[in-house]
Amino acid sequence: MATKATAAVLDRLGEIRGSLEDFYRDLHAHPELSNEEHRTASTVADRLAQAGFEVHSGVGGTGVVGILRNGDGPAVLMRADMDALPVREATGLPYASTETATTADGTDVPVMHACGHDVHVTCLLGVADLLAGAKDHWSGTAVALFQPAEEVATGASGMVKDGLTDIVGPVDVALCQHVLAFPSGQVATRTGPVLSTADSMRITIHGRGAHGSMPQAAVDPVVLAATIVVRLQTIVSRELTPGDPAVLTVGSLQAGTKSNVIPESATIQLNVRTYREQTRKTILSAIERIVRAECEASGTPKDPEFELFDHFPLTSNDPDVTARVAAAFTDQFGDRAEELPQQTASEDFSDLPAAFGVPYTYWGLGGTDPELYRKAEEAGRVTQDVPVNHSASFAPVIQPTLDTGTTAMVVAALAWLGRDNSGRES
Repeated sequence: MATKATAAVLDRLGEIRGSLEDFYRDLHAHPELSNEEHRTASTVADRLAQAGFEVHSGVGGTGVVGILRNGDGPAVLMRADMDALPVREATGLPYASTETATTADGTDVPVMHACGHDVHVTCLLGVADLLAGAKDHWSGTAVALFQPAEEVATGASGMVKDGLTDIVGPVDVALCQHVLAFPSGQVATRTGPVLSTADSMRITIHGRGAHGSMPQAAVDPVVLAATIVVRLQTIVSRELTPGDPAVLTVGSLQAGTKSNVIPESATIQLNVRTYREQTRKTILSAIERIVRAECEASGTPKDPEFELFDHFPLTSNDPDVTARVAAAFTDQFGDRAEELPQQTASEDFSDLPAAFGVPYTYWGLGGTDPELYRKAEEAGRVTQDVPVNHSASFAPVIQPTLDTGTTAMVVAALAWLGRDNSGRES
């Protein structure tokens, strides 16, 4: 059963529901790429100010922080990410994005909220509104943090470098949620490692170009790259202990411009996901060893080049914090509160609590139409029929997703801010 404080804070959810749904549709239709979240940040700042929060804009570029101080008590940081992706939307929704943007290298790209960050922003604004309207029922400091550039792993660290900890002051705990492709209305928690680390690597291999009719005069980087790609697939299956989860994906192989020209070089881009630092080191070392050996075997004129980029830290949930939130979720949601499977996706959220030196928890929020999910599950086609994050067809259902996400963050925050039994409301 939910506490009196929770019931009191959530009492106005029905009153603001329509406004949140309208805001969500507008935000979904107007996505912005990483570090370009100017419109989003402006609307967020306006809503926080209207709710009575102390607002700090432009933190780490486009980050926004709202602070609501309400007497003595813990300080709880709640985070939502704001950026979208260079994806052309294929949902067919009446509020689908038709936006485009120009990237730093001058490329024009479509833009879509294909990862659900519009859900996160909307829910946290709902939480801010509800907390501001029920200050008699909680005590402490609520910090609503809206982060840019999660997709490129620079937003959290950018806010920290721009003085985030000085702006906010001490906090006691950090909370975060992410909409995922499981049934809307459910929430799911997990203790310990929940999201993997991620490292992207760019490998340039050098050959010797020649006419396609005279391969004997070349060191063919296309054949070499193909050999490397195949060999890399043996690292996880043959060099790691079975049961040590890891993913190595080659996402890009680029070489040449013409069918009858053997090029001078090829570029491979890959991504590594791990849950342990030793596993990460093993894989990165094996990649370099294999690439160098294959290049030597092919007689390349120059050594290969390696560039690491887009590093995401491990997200590992604090046991005590997670247990506290999980218990509150069970009280509020009953059997709709479940255990979250370990995810091989990655996040930079943990850079925030690390900067404050506080524990945290990160949970999943269902966003898929429950009937769609049920039918897919019965047919054994969840993987094929349920669009996942970063898909052009990813479209969280508005309800009960927004209600559940708003409620979940309120419930989690009140596990610290709500009136306790020491002479206060429970």
